Amino acid sequence: MSGKFCIALGGLYGFLAVVLGAIGAHALKAHATDEVMALYRTANSYHFYHALALVGAGVVAQSRASIWLKISGACFALGVLLFCGSLYALALAGVHATLAPFGGVLLMIGWVTLAVSALRPSAP
Repeated sequence: MSGKFCIALGGLYGFLAVVLGAIGAHALKAHATDEVMALYRTANSYHFYHALALVGAGVVAQSRASIWLKISGACFALGVLLFCGSLYALALAGVHATLAPFGGVLLMIGWVTLAVSALRPSAP
């Protein structure tokens, strides 16, 4: 993923995290159990953190070429969709998507590849 695309997608993810956070705080809270709200808050927190991580990876990628940064951005982008999306689906619609573990692994890989990109020399 290019740096500009990571930043743009991170901005979109951040916007959606705010919208979904407001839905959880205002609409869902009145009807949901404590367990559902905890699940929703977890999804929303991870959504926010990884939107910021995606923006950060994009900013760094604009100043240095690294395949590791591209992998990191792709893992963050797909990991948010699978992990957070699965938790949102369960909290909002009771849909048990089994994609959350795969998304969680992608988020972990995103962080590791981000760290590797910092330790690798820049491409000329």
